Amino acid sequence: MDFKAVYEKWLTDPNIDEGTKQELAHIKSDTKEIEDRFFKELEFGTGGMRGVLGAGTNRLNIYTVRRATQGLANYILASDAYKPGMGVAIAHDCRRMSPEFSTEAALVLNANGIKTYTFESLRPTPLLSFAVRELGCVSGIVVTASHNPPEYNGYKVYWSDGGQCPYPRDEAIIAEVNKITDFSMVKTMKKAKAMAKGLFNIASSTVDDTFITHVKNQCLNPEIIPESDIKIVFTPLHGAGNESVQRTLKEVGFKNVYVVKAQESPDGNFPTVSYPNPEDRAAFTLALELAKEKDGDIVIATDPDCDRVGVAVKDGDDYALLTGNMTGVLLTEYMVTQMKAKNKLPDNGVIISTIVSTNMTRAIAEANHLAYMEVLTGFKYIGEKIKAFEETGSHTYILGFEESYGYLTGTYARDKDAVAASLLICEAAAFYRKQGLSLKDVLNNMYEKYGMYKETIEAITLKGVDGLQQIAKIMEALREVPPTAIGGSKVIEARDYKHRTIKNLVTGAVDPATLPVSDVLYFATEDGSWACVRPSGTEPKIKLYFGAKLPTGATSADADNKLAEMIKDMKGFI
Repeated sequence: MDFKAVYEKWLTDPNIDEGTKQELAHIKSDTKEIEDRFFKELEFGTGGMRGVLGAGTNRLNIYTVRRATQGLANYILASDAYKPGMGVAIAHDCRRMSPEFSTEAALVLNANGIKTYTFESLRPTPLLSFAVRELGCVSGIVVTASHNPPEYNGYKVYWSDGGQCPYPRDEAIIAEVNKITDFSMVKTMKKAKAMAKGLFNIASSTVDDTFITHVKNQCLNPEIIPESDIKIVFTPLHGAGNESVQRTLKEVGFKNVYVVKAQESPDGNFPTVSYPNPEDRAAFTLALELAKEKDGDIVIATDPDCDRVGVAVKDGDDYALLTGNMTGVLLTEYMVTQMKAKNKLPDNGVIISTIVSTNMTRAIAEANHLAYMEVLTGFKYIGEKIKAFEETGSHTYILGFEESYGYLTGTYARDKDAVAASLLICEAAAFYRKQGLSLKDVLNNMYEKYGMYKETIEAITLKGVDGLQQIAKIMEALREVPPTAIGGSKVIEARDYKHRTIKNLVTGAVDPATLPVSDVLYFATEDGSWACVRPSGTEPKIKLYFGAKLPTGATSADADNKLAEMIKDMKGFI
C-alpha cells in the first residue's frame, strides 16, 4: 500500500479519533507532507522508536504507541521468559505527550492481561532500567526522545535484565509490531477498570530510595565529600534529572550546589534552550552565567531523560566544556587508580566502550592490566556484556561509557546513568582539588602519560525519502572504494560491520568481525588514528566520527589540526 492509500485509510478508519482526522485533513493538498508522514512505519534503531509528534505512521502518536505496545505484548506473551504475574515497568520524561503515551502503553498491556508499574511523575531512564529487575518485571518501557528537539518523542523497550533490547530481540519485537496491520487488532481498556483488576499499578517510592542508595554506593572516597568546599552548578535542562541528582548530591554531603532555577522545572517545550543537549555548549549558557556569578568549580547538565551528562570545568577565567570522551577517560582513570589504591581492582576487571569512542580508554586499561572490550554504538550492547559477565563470571565489570556522554559504573542498572555519573565526576573534582589539581590538570597529566587523544563528530542531515536514499548511496560508495589515507596517514584496516568483515589493507587478509551486524564502516590508520561512518539510528543523519592519536608531547592544537585534516579528507571522499 503506497503512502497516499495509507493516508486515506487513516481518514476513514473508525478506530482513529476525529481530532486526528482533522489534523490530517489540513494537509490534504500537501503531498510532500503526506509522504513524509506515511511513507514508512517508525522503526527501532540503536535508541528505539523515535519521531516527530503528530498524526501518521511515521510520527509518534497514541496509535503508533499503542501499535508498538501491542506488538510488544504479543512478544511477551509468547516468550518463555514471561510468567503469569510478571509486569512491565514504564517511565517517562518531561516531553510533550510523555505522560499520555506512558498511560496508553500501560493500558494496552493491561488489556492483554499484563500487569504494569508506572510512576507518579517523570523519572530518569536509568531508574527505569533498575526498576525492571527490582520489581521482577519481564520488560520495561521508557517514553523519551532523549536530547532531540521539542517536536520529538520516543519509545524505548527494555527486557528482564534491565537492558535495552539488542539484536535479535529488537528485530523480533519489530516483527510482532509489523504483524499489527490494522488498529482493530490493538487491545486497550479504561484506566479505572485496569486499576480495579490490579493490572495498572503505581510503583512504590521504595524503588526510588533503593536506586539512590545504589547510586551513592558508587562513591570511592565518600569521606572527602562533606569536608569539600567545591562549588557545583547543576541544570537538569527542564528534564527528569532534577530531583534525583539534587537528592544524591545532598545526601552524600556536597554543600555548595547551585541549581539553574530557570531550567529546574520540567517543561517539554524547553523554553530556555533551542536544543536540550548537554553536548552543545549553547545548552550551558544559563549554567555558565550562574557559575561565573557563584565562582563555581564544576558545571553539570543532564539531558531530558537524565541518562547522559555534560560537564564544564573552570579553566582560568572561563569554563572549558569537556567532551564525552574527556569525561569518560577522567572517570575511568579516577575509578581505576582509586580502586587500585584501595586494593579493590579485580584481576578479571574489564572496561567497555564503543567503537566510536576514544582509544585512550584502551591505553588506560592496558596500563593497569585490565581487559578492554569494544561494542557497537548503543548502550544496550554494554548492558548485554554486563548480563553475560553475570552469567559466566568471566569478567568483573568496572565501567562502561560511550562518547555521546553516557556512563555507567556498577551493575545496579543496565543503561547509562547521569545521576551516578554526576555524583562521580563531582567526587573526582573534590578528590583532585584536595591534591591541588583541577580536572583540566588531570587531563593534561593523562596526555603526558598515555599520549594525546582527541575526537570529534560531524553530521550530515539528509531528511525524508530522498535523504535515506542518499545515505545508502554514501555507505555503499565507501564500501566499494574505501579511502586510502586520512589526515596524512595511510589507512591500514577497513572494518565493515554490515558484512562483518575486517580487511587488512596492507596484506589483503580478511577476518570476520565478531560484533553484531550493523551498517557501520570503520577505517584505522597507520598512526593510530581512525574514522567511522554510520547512519544514525534515530535521526535523519549520517554521522562521521574521528579520533586523532598523536604522541606524548603533542598539544591540543596539534590534535585539532590533525582532526581538521581528517574531516576534510573524509568529506572529500563522500
